[in-house]
Amino acid sequence: MIDISMNMEQHDCPFIDTTLDHDIAFSTMHWTFDEADRTLETRMVVQAESPNELNNGLQSLRDHPNMYDFRLQKRWKDTAQIRTNIDETDAMERIRSNGGYITGPFYIEDGSELWHVGFDSGEDADETLSELDRKNEFGIISREKLDDVLTQESIRSVVAGLDLVSACRSLTDVEQKTLEAAVEHGYFETPRGTTLDALANEFDVSAPAVSKNIRRGQKKIMRSAVQTLETIDE
Repeated sequence: MIDISMNMEQHDCPFIDTTLDHDIAFSTMHWTFDEADRTLETRMVVQAESPNELNNGLQSLRDHPNMYDFRLQKRWKDTAQIRTNIDETDAMERIRSNGGYITGPFYIEDGSELWHVGFDSGEDADETLSELDRKNEFGIISREKLDDVLTQESIRSVVAGLDLVSACRSLTDVEQKTLEAAVEHGYFETPRGTTLDALANEFDVSAPAVSKNIRRGQKKIMRSAVQTLETIDE
């Protein structure tokens, strides 16, 4: 797999045009391509310098000739969440026609769009970049070749990380707050910055109760942490 990060300046993209005229930025949350209509549906977070600038930017985006559908879903002062459908741009068509695919979120600001795209071969990547150069302006930030082993390692790392997150979520409120207080006050430091009695006073419980909550929390997290370390070693 060839993974490429690039700054793209499309001349037919509604989002890029809007950032050229207004102090506004777009971050994708989700996107999907409709093969029949050849349109890209996106859900985005929009941020502007002011509520007024957000109003003007969203209005320009709504009125753009390449905007197929626009819906404002939520609004918080200078930030909004939108859902849009845009016509397929030239750059999108070039990447898709050569077997390319999106590997990361879009971020659009100041007339430029950060893209993360992947290709199964270097030949496909080179052909796509050559075609893109005819009608678009772009700059390569990074280009990496990811072999199957690295991809498998990445997957294992993600799974291990999710397991660790799951272990943290399994903590009860009392266990979490007790561990946070113990770390904050230096209970695990050498020498210790606090005692069980002091932590017990903070939570208005007995010292044995605090010790029990700490040990329970440690057991849940450490089991997953050790499994993550084993994954890293492998």
